[in-house]
Amino acid sequence: MSPISPLVAATTRIAWIGTGVMGLSMCGHLMKAGFTATVHNRGKAKAQPLLDLGATWAATPLEAASNADVVFTMVGFPKDVREVYFGADGVLAGLKPGAIAVDMTTTSPSLAVEITAEALTKSAQALDAPVSGGDVGARNAALSIMVGGDEGAYEAVLPLLELMGKIIVRQGGPGAGQHTKMCNQIVIAGSMIGMCESLLYAVRAGLNPERMLTSITRGAAGCWSLDNLAPRILKGDYAPGFMVDHFIKDMGIALEEAEKMKLTLPGLSLVRDIYVRAAVEGHGRSGTQALFLALQKM
Repeated sequence: MSPISPLVAATTRIAWIGTGVMGLSMCGHLMKAGFTATVHNRGKAKAQPLLDLGATWAATPLEAASNADVVFTMVGFPKDVREVYFGADGVLAGLKPGAIAVDMTTTSPSLAVEITAEALTKSAQALDAPVSGGDVGARNAALSIMVGGDEGAYEAVLPLLELMGKIIVRQGGPGAGQHTKMCNQIVIAGSMIGMCESLLYAVRAGLNPERMLTSITRGAAGCWSLDNLAPRILKGDYAPGFMVDHFIKDMGIALEEAEKMKLTLPGLSLVRDIYVRAAVEGHGRSGTQALFLALQKM
């Protein structure tokens, strides 16, 4: 990746909406590369670290978007995305001709298509660009970014995406990034239940779990969940890198899309049901590794 030239950073105005666990770090990388940012979040306190770096506060998504060349959004649920874009004070009400909106939330492919269509009526562009890598990937600028939308718009924002991620791939037209993220979440659902059941088995068998992980993480079982989340479970750390409630949302989107395609995903359905149990037990705002707690009770 070539460094962003000072001229590009100085003349490209960005807006960032959604400064939560991941958005805060992602926007921070852009600002540290020299970009001037206008930021908005439902609660101003969560944006304070970016304001301390020199970001400008916007009271609404409309205000944030009105002077931006590129508008990034990273919020929670599809209903939040819809409100942020289509609300009376939303991004689309402020998006200027020639601007590009980049939604990095994991949301439904059909909503991504809808946003793109509306942006085009304003002579602007929109990309869906969900990410994988969790809080660690966001902090380390090592995310995988899956992009759907116009190729020219993708090429225009690629230098900015490269400041946040290591693997950036345009998957196709509008919605293709979100469909790819669903593929990602389906794999994670399977690996998460395997990882948690493996730890439960190790404890019941009288093994030292840390020693067991030393053997299996570098073999055929090796995966991101074993490397990053299994150690957290063993420390009793259930703080969110990615929340249970958000993962339930993602699995629900995948199952809805699968149903539209007349596709049955029994493994995903099973894991989602167990995650719903974890949420009912009070772990909805815990990290996805809290699946272990629900399985432990079962």
